[in-house]
Amino acid sequence: MTADHDHDDDHGHSHYDTPGSRRARSQLELRAMALEAALVENGVIHTDAIDFFTDAMEHRFGPHHGARVVARAWTDSAFKQRLLDDGNAAVAELGIGGLEGNVRVVENTPGTHNMVVCTLCSCYPWPLLGLPPLWYKSFAYRSRAVAEPRAVLREFGVELDDSVRLQVWDSSSEVRYFVLPDRPEGTEGMSEDELAALIDRNAMIGTGLVSLP
Repeated sequence: MTADHDHDDDHGHSHYDTPGSRRARSQLELRAMALEAALVENGVIHTDAIDFFTDAMEHRFGPHHGARVVARAWTDSAFKQRLLDDGNAAVAELGIGGLEGNVRVVENTPGTHNMVVCTLCSCYPWPLLGLPPLWYKSFAYRSRAVAEPRAVLREFGVELDDSVRLQVWDSSSEVRYFVLPDRPEGTEGMSEDELAALIDRNAMIGTGLVSLP
């Protein structure tokens, strides 16, 4: 049984049947595809439900929400202070809901860099960042981010000067950390929307930096 086939019945299409679906896939992706196909073909779930969930992850939840939060903090010092004091309340001001646990925002500065990990599983502020990437959930990241964080950051292309203090925060179901990246120079005249477009998920985990294109 394969997941790359068309359905002529009322179960709909495979969620993985996309124009780019012929690329090489990991074993994890192949298992997920096989599981989806089995559930759909046995009537346990409809592909519309999968599409609805995926759409929710991409629109209701996702890194574009986190980027909005960062851009607002960069342009509104009062909001930034509220964000650092009470992340949940400040995020709610922007109409972003669905947060689980207490979101604690940690700020990057020229002298301090923050990096987030969940050493037990994959605790993560989904509404702000979307689905956690596979590497965030991997044992390698969960262990090495604590044992050798600078080496891990180098693998992400982040080189920190020895003078920069590196803090690693361990997320849990009670407290989920979110990094407020340092605003890059040369962005003083940019709007919130323009700033938000510069910010990606890794910068809000601490495994990336924000820079001008």
